Amino acid sequence: MKKGRLFIVSGPSGVGKSTVLRALLAKRENARFSISATTRPMREGEKDGEDYHFVDVQTFREWIAEDDFLEYAEYVGNFYGTPKKFVRAALDAGQDIVLDIEIQGAMQVAERMPDAVKIFIGPPSWEELERRLTSRGTNTPEDIRKRLVRAKVEVRTARDYDYFVVNDAVENAVRELDAIMTAEHCKPIARMQLFAET
Repeated sequence: MKKGRLFIVSGPSGVGKSTVLRALLAKRENARFSISATTRPMREGEKDGEDYHFVDVQTFREWIAEDDFLEYAEYVGNFYGTPKKFVRAALDAGQDIVLDIEIQGAMQVAERMPDAVKIFIGPPSWEELERRLTSRGTNTPEDIRKRLVRAKVEVRTARDYDYFVVNDAVENAVRELDAIMTAEHCKPIARMQLFAET
């Protein structure tokens, strides 16, 4: 059976990753989001078990102690992590998995799963990123300032990724991500699985 591919997607807060990835996964039948766990508060419109697994800090620490994460990290005062059991089961079943995770976590996953494809999504400009963060209406001016400082650090790490997509417009970013995923399935190592002896 053809194995799925793991796609790691990172980018600054406010760049529009969630919007782009939802549109991408609506196009690709065989791709699914990996649902991360987090200790951050739930935002309006989010659902536990769909957007994130929302847990308290104590529960998160227990999961760390039990080695239940493929990766985990602290980001802007909250913990985020990827439960590994779901990811491995889906890949073995032939599904593509998309991880929307920050850079520190991305590098942890890439170490454990070197075949993962790393994609960075960046803003078209710093001014546009600030506008998007402000228009959310969920962040204080101090939060926005911290996120912009952090974004400048994150963009410098983009050279460690396999691809860089600029989210100037959602449809353009989706088209590029879709092309990347298709190209990765056309690589010889992926196609040779079709002829593996059973």
